[in-house]
Amino acid sequence: MPLPRPFLALATLLCTLAWAGPGQAQPVYRIVGPDGKVTFSDRAPGNDAEPARAGRAGAAPEAGQATALPYELRQIATRFPVTLYTGADCTPCASARNLLVQRGVPFTERTVASNEDIDALQRLSGGSSLPFGTIGGQQLTGFSDSEWTQYLDAAGYPKQSQLPPQYRRAAPTPLVAIQRTPSPAPATAAAPGNAPPAVRQEPAVPRGPTPPNPAGIRF
Repeated sequence: MPLPRPFLALATLLCTLAWAGPGQAQPVYRIVGPDGKVTFSDRAPGNDAEPARAGRAGAAPEAGQATALPYELRQIATRFPVTLYTGADCTPCASARNLLVQRGVPFTERTVASNEDIDALQRLSGGSSLPFGTIGGQQLTGFSDSEWTQYLDAAGYPKQSQLPPQYRRAAPTPLVAIQRTPSPAPATAAAPGNAPPAVRQEPAVPRGPTPPNPAGIRF
């Protein structure tokens, strides 16, 4: 009795898998989509993706970094980027920075020093308090260890650092980029032979009616 087509196809597939054996097994990739849905596939999601089991750095390093982030951490940082706004001699700013560094959260730091920086911070946050931070679309004014930890947990950042040993964070940059205007070119002195002729100043001559015989000459 001939087997139905579905059973025949299934039998063929099982025979093929049995023949391939463990030596022909393909790697399985764990893919986390933008909506947080996890899927598995035998094809890499892209050239910059790495299988979750590999635990290696992914694509080329970003600016200011010696190596790229691990695959899953890079996905979290892309969906919920962290930016810290700090000022000079700001103890709470240092506390917020230390929390991010110790936890291994990749973040961008913007410094607020000039009047232009303060104006930009007010437009961004509605105030001028520091530190100020953003985790994705969430804004955090001031520093509270428990509050910042709560939002980092909600974003999915690991509680322990997963940054590679060679990771280097980009240096802090001003909130408003400094615009430098070119200096005017210095005036060049004229060569002695090419100096323009001096203008002779003539004495002022009074204007008015000329007397008929100012010297009293007789003809």
